[in-house]
Amino acid sequence: MSSGAVLGWDMGAALQLGAALGLSPLTIAELLPPIEAVMVRRTFEEIEHRHG
Repeated sequence: MSSGAVLGWDMGAALQLGAALGLSPLTIAELLPPIEAVMVRRTFEEIEHRHG
């Protein structure tokens, strides 16, 4: 988050978390972008709701 804007996830940390859960790097690379997009969108919606 930067100046009230969500820029995205720390992909290094997300990759490490996936590896710790036993996921292959290919699986992580396939799953992270769509999951991140939804989470960023939902975070913006929550920020707008709170400051509406």
